[in-house]
Amino acid sequence: MENVSLARKIRFAIAALVYLLTVIWIGNYWLLIGLPIIFDIYITKKVPWDFWKRTKEGEKPAAWIEWIDALVFALVAVYIINIFLFQNYKIPTSSLEKTMLVGDHLFVSKVSYGPRMPMTPIAFPLVQNTFPIVNSKSYTEWPKWDYKRLKGFGNVKRNDIVVFNFPTGDTVAFYRTNPDYYITIRELGLNQVGQNPALLQGRNFGSEYEFRMFVNDLGRKIVHNNPQEFGDVLYRPVDRRDNYVKRCVGLPGDLFEIRSNQIYINGEPAENPENIQHNYHVITDGTLLNQRFFERLGVSDDDKREGGIGPHYLLPLTPAMAESVKSNNVVQTLEMDEHRPDASGMQVFPYSRSFPWSRDNYGPLHIPQKGTTVTLTPENLLLYERIITAYEGNTLDLKNDVIYINNEPTTSYTFQMDYYFMLGDNRHKSADSRYWGFVPEDHIVGRPILVWLSLNKDKKFPATIRWNRFFKLVTKD
Repeated sequence: MENVSLARKIRFAIAALVYLLTVIWIGNYWLLIGLPIIFDIYITKKVPWDFWKRTKEGEKPAAWIEWIDALVFALVAVYIINIFLFQNYKIPTSSLEKTMLVGDHLFVSKVSYGPRMPMTPIAFPLVQNTFPIVNSKSYTEWPKWDYKRLKGFGNVKRNDIVVFNFPTGDTVAFYRTNPDYYITIRELGLNQVGQNPALLQGRNFGSEYEFRMFVNDLGRKIVHNNPQEFGDVLYRPVDRRDNYVKRCVGLPGDLFEIRSNQIYINGEPAENPENIQHNYHVITDGTLLNQRFFERLGVSDDDKREGGIGPHYLLPLTPAMAESVKSNNVVQTLEMDEHRPDASGMQVFPYSRSFPWSRDNYGPLHIPQKGTTVTLTPENLLLYERIITAYEGNTLDLKNDVIYINNEPTTSYTFQMDYYFMLGDNRHKSADSRYWGFVPEDHIVGRPILVWLSLNKDKKFPATIRWNRFFKLVTKD
């Protein structure tokens, strides 16, 4: 072995230490076979690892080779950073409006809750699931790794703002992603039954669960038979489902309830975020509210709605904004909008007559916790069906009022994961857990920590840039 300089020895020591600590963090000691490679790269140099860019002695590599080398290095670095440290996320909707604004670009910390090892490890960096323009998958479905989360700085806490993979995004109709696939097939199936009641003739449904499965099958056939309208139906692994961001309002084991727009946790009223918003009916004395009024108030173009007879507006307002509007001389009526439950049970998840809840009056609901056991009945199957099947990988069937899991009759189920309940701060304009249910722990991506860029799509450049939001820390308030 040639004499090795002190600088090379130091570089090897640093690289080996970082690699060793990473292996310990990941917990897969088979990766220690990489240490001899690091030793050769820095010390012995027996293997020409950079063979593809080597040239004759004294010649420089071609410019295109150097560009490819730099690009490959950058992509690998970005991929590793996105897995273990942080990634970028852009706020697409107003569900967290006033706390997070549409057009905010966030640094999302992976180490806050522990980075999740990729379940589809071969994927193109910076693209979640689909290459734009060409509309092709940005990942391969082989190999697939089981869920594993590395040690982080802590766990999800109540009122944390959390980025997670959309739970019901496992199946996607490519041309119609909103509402999600499961809401779409249910609505299509119910419409089909309503338009053609003869479909129910000769059928005897012993439970609402059996009827729902029949309705879903009808809707599923409509989607699959009309690719020109709905597009291809795709399956997406957990880590390739679209990213969402909401506030965690319910933790595993909590008893969660909403009464007249107020959240209760374990029977006690929860503290509301400072910038919580609800829709208010605003009726004036006949005066039309102009654009300057909405700009001063901070209501975006997307959030303005008019309704009723005369100058009647439905506006999302924080408590402070509501007080400001109330004090305006032209405002005659200011009243919070509230959805009352009805007997249909079709307003919110689990869309069942056994749970006739609404957007603003929801629960009480026990949030599933790992290791706890729940009694199963034909009435509550719609509440736990996706947990048992889609999230925890079992089969579920109901025959003659007997529940079968993995072909075994049962009256109970023990949860294998923790689950969370997520809501938007813009409570009346948020697609959240009230509509698609629980968020499993393996769907948690990370916690936003910083706004690094913010662009207002309602403005023109340079006014589109919200300079006051640059490097703003994301807090619970």
